[in-house]
Amino acid sequence: MKVWKFTTLTLAVAAAFPTAAFAQSNADVLTELRALRAKVTELEQKLGTAQNAKPAGAASGAASGAQWGMTPEQAAEFNRISLKAEATEDAREASGLRGLKFSGYVDPTYVYNKRQKRAGFQFLNKVETDGYNFDNSYFGSASLDLQKEMDGGTKWRLTLMPNRGAGASFDGNSIVHEASVSVPLGDLQTRLIAGQIPDWSGYEYLPSTQNKLITHNLLFDFTLPVAYTGAGLDLSSGKWTSKIILANLNASKRQAGEKTPVVAYRVDYSRGEYQGFGFAGVHGKATNLRAADAAGNLITLQPFSTKDTAVNLFEVDGYFIRGDWTVQGQFSVGGQKSASVTADPVTGELRDAKWWGASALAAYKFTPRLEGIVRADFINNKKNGGGLLGYSSADGRNGIGPDVAATGDPELGANRTALTAGVSYALNPNTTLKAELRLDRASQPVFLDIGDGTYRKSNQLFGTSVMVSF
Repeated sequence: MKVWKFTTLTLAVAAAFPTAAFAQSNADVLTELRALRAKVTELEQKLGTAQNAKPAGAASGAASGAQWGMTPEQAAEFNRISLKAEATEDAREASGLRGLKFSGYVDPTYVYNKRQKRAGFQFLNKVETDGYNFDNSYFGSASLDLQKEMDGGTKWRLTLMPNRGAGASFDGNSIVHEASVSVPLGDLQTRLIAGQIPDWSGYEYLPSTQNKLITHNLLFDFTLPVAYTGAGLDLSSGKWTSKIILANLNASKRQAGEKTPVVAYRVDYSRGEYQGFGFAGVHGKATNLRAADAAGNLITLQPFSTKDTAVNLFEVDGYFIRGDWTVQGQFSVGGQKSASVTADPVTGELRDAKWWGASALAAYKFTPRLEGIVRADFINNKKNGGGLLGYSSADGRNGIGPDVAATGDPELGANRTALTAGVSYALNPNTTLKAELRLDRASQPVFLDIGDGTYRKSNQLFGTSVMVSF
């Protein structure tokens, strides 16, 4: 039947050109017919091959369960892996591990403090037994960070830092540094935030993994809050991000007689990939340590004193990171009512603590692994004998307050400066070695030398650390 179809086609072609056919000789016509017949035969063979070359592989594969391009053994292995992957995914979903991220670090630290006549390693030591000091800050810590993002965009975070975290600084028994939630309100750019949230002011961060040096700058240590416990909003719009929260300042619960929270906020603008700026503030009431004795009772000698007084803090900061260079800076101003070191010499009334300060850091990578860092800090704290956030008495270890000598002026607080130079070396992607040399100075002799009991205007510190993170 197929031969007949092609023969008919041949005759139709010949009939379409009768004049040309008769014009040629019989020999020429015979030659052309033979060539045309050979072509038709070739086409018939190709058509038969296409029809008979049935998807034999597909048919046999369907019978055996194999996939195209696979042997039966490979198809069986593929099916086994698929089932195992589905079972693993179901198990992760059932156990709550989906969207869960773990990270952490440890940074054993060695510190030498000249005036304190102290040198040695410090790691996981309790803040409550030694207090918070510039030579005993959040370094020397271990941290485990758990973050989970759920369907719908809700985020949950728990960061544990035994003895060294934000919780330990105002509650000596807490190992919780952060416990927070972030819930979308209509869209992912508008979120409800709540829980215990570390302070977001300044260019330096609390975790060692986010700081180039070991110690923190003066503004971080003595003028900024530790954490907020409350609820607020987190907003994003293009290059702008902002956060605002109504919360307790440095307290997981307010005490009797304390009922006014603070409003804390932060706004950031990312001008580009390499630079940006932000500002943050805190306004409200917080515990006034100057108005309480060692047992936490109100001082009754000053009828105007109260444990809960107004606090106003504001700071601006910025950064520039490009190539091997990093430049960061911050300016802060603040004060707390009735929290100065020196009371009124006539009435005995507690007076306001006021301060302002600045900090700047520059870092340069000499090689992809080796980086040099320099930081300079200054705090003006001379009014009413001095006084900083949480530091309302003379402090010979941190260099805060007036000259305590008999010939000193109790009305004049010490202005503080600090110059720090350091290096960091990335031993591998997870291990960084740090070293720094720091010089602290004051305008008054306020650093206690425990060797002879005298007060000096300067102190020196040397520190090294090994930071391993994952």
